[in-house]
Amino acid sequence: MLTLFHTDGCHLCEQAWALVEEAGAGDVTRRCDIMDDAGWLEAYRVRIPVLRDEAGRELGWPFTLVELKGWLARQG
Repeated sequence: MLTLFHTDGCHLCEQAWALVEEAGAGDVTRRCDIMDDAGWLEAYRVRIPVLRDEAGRELGWPFTLVELKGWLARQG
């Protein structure tokens, strides 16, 4: 499972989610709004959108579809 840290109204977060879906990872990615958790807000306030895998590896914005696909390929 992957996690996309975002917040409502963030156009960059919307772009990142579109790339996640285009890469075919939408069904294995949950979206977490950083406003729902003080720890997430502290960690990601100025860095969203950020994609994180279960091992804690992160891919921060900006990233392209090619970069995202490469990052996803290395997750196995």
